Amino acid sequence: MSRASGRELRAAERERVPGGGENERFPGFDVIEQAHTWDATTSGVVLERLGLQPDLRFFGPAEEAAAGALFDHLLAQWEEPRVPVVQMVDARLAEGQTDGWRYEDMPEDGEAWRRSLAALDVDARAAAGEDGVCFANLSREEQADIIRTVQSLESKPWHGMPAGHVWSLWTRYACTAFYSHPWAWNEIGFGGPAYPRGYMRRGVGQREPWEVADTHPEEDPL
Repeated sequence: MSRASGRELRAAERERVPGGGENERFPGFDVIEQAHTWDATTSGVVLERLGLQPDLRFFGPAEEAAAGALFDHLLAQWEEPRVPVVQMVDARLAEGQTDGWRYEDMPEDGEAWRRSLAALDVDARAAAGEDGVCFANLSREEQADIIRTVQSLESKPWHGMPAGHVWSLWTRYACTAFYSHPWAWNEIGFGGPAYPRGYMRRGVGQREPWEVADTHPEEDPL
């Protein structure tokens, strides 16, 4: 990947970050400008995530709609451009790329996703008090109420599964997809793969030449 092609990709993306708008926290930062420092294999893997995602192979239409609404809430992606989390999770499930473990009281991940997304539609119909309603049809606040209910149940059962373990399933897959995408890296000021470039400045508060200062640093929680 040449410097020129990196600049072209940056222009094409309009310096956008998930949720729309400019990267206000790390202004001017775009991890794609570092693509020329990665090896060919790494560049191919990362840049592929910016391309057109394949058609869904695991989720059906109803599951796609429920998953899309759920991920919007979990990741606060309300506007375009969105990190294509639904497509990325779908690809993992279609190819059986799980975390390699699951809770003993949960079904296999694929089945857990199908059951939990269907359960969201069941809860949506119960909340609306009418048939034919699905989770994706509800207002944003109504959707949030259902999601908050699942989160608050913790170890209690929800549609035959421990709610806390369903919550873990949702957030694990959502975060893994989201934070593997260059737009998310821009949002948190992450410089991307360090191989073979490496790092020069490892001291606290020191920045590499390609890094941008955080305009809204968090307060020290201690």
